[in-house]
Amino acid sequence: MSNNAKRFVKKLISYSGVFFFVIAVGMLYWQMRNYSLMDVARALINIPMVNLVAACCACLAGYFALSLYDLLALNYVGAGGRVTWWKWMLAGMLGFAVSNNAGHAVVSGGAIRYRLYTRWRISGGDIVKMLTISGFTYFLGCAAIVIIGYFLVPHNVFENSLGASFGLNTLFIFCAAAICAYFAMTIFFHSKSINIGKLRFQVPTTRMAFLQMGLGITDSVLAGLVLYFCLRPFVEIPFGTYIGLFVIAQTTGVFSQVPGGIGVFESIFLLALPDTIDRASVFGALLAFRIIYYVLPLIGVGGLFFVYERWLRARMRQWAADVAARAEHVKQKLPHMKREHNPRG
Repeated sequence: MSNNAKRFVKKLISYSGVFFFVIAVGMLYWQMRNYSLMDVARALINIPMVNLVAACCACLAGYFALSLYDLLALNYVGAGGRVTWWKWMLAGMLGFAVSNNAGHAVVSGGAIRYRLYTRWRISGGDIVKMLTISGFTYFLGCAAIVIIGYFLVPHNVFENSLGASFGLNTLFIFCAAAICAYFAMTIFFHSKSINIGKLRFQVPTTRMAFLQMGLGITDSVLAGLVLYFCLRPFVEIPFGTYIGLFVIAQTTGVFSQVPGGIGVFESIFLLALPDTIDRASVFGALLAFRIIYYVLPLIGVGGLFFVYERWLRARMRQWAADVAARAEHVKQKLPHMKREHNPRG
C-alpha cells in the first residue's frame, strides 16, 4: 500500500467517528422528539436510591475486573511478580477510566500505562504487548456475549430496521469466526511466536484464551449491571435478553470510534426497545449509567492518580535533598580527609 493510500485510510478511520456520531445524534433526536428535557430530568430523579447504590457497587466491581486485564497482561509478558498489586490496579483502572471517556483506547489508555509502567521498569516493548493482549481480552469477552446475545435477544426487535437486522447478523458471523480463529491459533500454534517489527508475540495458550474470554465476559456483565439497575424501575426485561442487547450496543459504540460510544450506544439501545416504553425514562436511566460508569470513575481514579503524582514528586524532592545533603557532608569532610592522608601538607 502506498503512503498516500495509508494516509487516506487513516483519515477515513479518524473521520468515521464524526460520521457515526452525526448519524447517532440524528437517530436520538428522532426517537426523543416527543419528550422534553424536564421529562428526562424527572426520570433521572425518580431512580430509587437503592438502585443507584447497587449500580455504584456493580461499577466498582467492574473496574476491579478491568484492572485484572493488566494483571493478566503482566503475566503474559513475564512481569507479574515485578509490579505490586496496587500499581497494576491503579494503572488498569485509570487507563480504562480515561479510554472509556476519551475513546481510542490504544492511544488514550496506552499513554497512561506507558507513563506509569515505564516508571516501574517495564520496557516499552512489553507495554505494547500488554496493550495488545488486553485488547484481545476485551474483544473475546464482547464477542462471546454477542454470540450468546444473538440467541437471547428476540430478532423481531429489529424487524422494523433492515439495516440493524443486517448489522446484527453480520456482527454475529464476524464474532463467531474471530473466536474460532483465535482458539484454533492457540491450539495449533501454542508453541509458536509472531514477529511484528522488533516485537515477538508469543501465541497464548488455550488456558489463557479461556481466562481472557472469562474475564472479558465478567467485565461486560458487570458493566451491564450498572445500567440494568438504573433501568429496572422503568422497564421489565429478562436479564438474558438485556445483557445481549447491552453488549451489542456497547460493541457497536466501540467500533464506531466515537469517544465513549456516546450517542451510538444510546440510539442502538433505544431502537431495540418497544415503542410502548417511555423513551424519556429510558434515556434518564442511560444518563445515570453514563454518570456512574464513566464520569465518577474518571473523577475517583483520577483523584488517586493526582495524589500518587504529588506523593511521588514529594519523594523525589526528598531524595534530591538527601543526595544534596550527603554531597555537602562529603565536601565538608574532604579537606580533613586530605590532611589525614598527607600530614606534612
